[in-house]
Amino acid sequence: MSICQKECIMEMLTSKKSHPQDTVIHIGEKKDLSIGNGSLTIMAGPCAIESREQLLATAYAVKAAGAQVLRGGAFKPRTSPYTFSGLGEEGLSYLVEAGRAVGLPVISEIMDAADLMLFEDIDIIQVGAKNMQNFSLLTALGRNNKPVLLKRGAGNTIDELLYSAEYILKEGNPNVILCERGIRTFEPSSRFTFDINAIPLLKQKTHLPVIADPSHATGISSLVTPVGLAAIAAGCDGLLIEVHNDPASALCDSAQALSPNAFSQLVSGARDYEKIRCIHR
Repeated sequence: MSICQKECIMEMLTSKKSHPQDTVIHIGEKKDLSIGNGSLTIMAGPCAIESREQLLATAYAVKAAGAQVLRGGAFKPRTSPYTFSGLGEEGLSYLVEAGRAVGLPVISEIMDAADLMLFEDIDIIQVGAKNMQNFSLLTALGRNNKPVLLKRGAGNTIDELLYSAEYILKEGNPNVILCERGIRTFEPSSRFTFDINAIPLLKQKTHLPVIADPSHATGISSLVTPVGLAAIAAGCDGLLIEVHNDPASALCDSAQALSPNAFSQLVSGARDYEKIRCIHR
């Protein structure tokens, strides 16, 4: 078999040609939350877990506002080695505790396949943009059946994102969620440029669910809600939103973190957009 033939087979794993029905991924211990079934899933929480108290306060706030998944970063791949890079294993234990306290499944980012055993109680494992092409990590996650949220790299194409998803799928794990989180362009006014085209394009190309992350895409809290709503209108299956109980004091990405009140307003608008989308389907 030629290299070209092998690549064509790999492409088929993400393609709607080989999997005409949209993939629906069931989340949580009871599998009572579904992503990719046509409804909107909202994931929210702090960029970085700073303390047990901070995480619990944020967890209760996002649950009250309507979040369905609690996010929290324990391992943070920071550009500068001198910035806060998370609490590691301790942070994961706080996240599991907070998720159970408020009754939400949890999502957190992994950076190294060697840490996979630490994520046993994490419901969704996130692969960040910087690790989108960490192929050994993707292969290890493919040998685990736990749902994976795969973020697009800042300098990567849509096809490259799909190839990265192939690394997981080809190892036998069908539970992959794609995430558009902005790409690097010549425009310096925002952190990245949110590629709204990517959402309908991915929905046409693949059966996998597509989540939007307007927090990292914009880097500016006042832009998170309008860009998030635009992503819903474009057809995304959910949103990943950074929320902090006190954004001004956040140790990581404070400029893009929403306050609990701002997040509540986003959720209200998101549900309105979801209803409109359903009517026009």
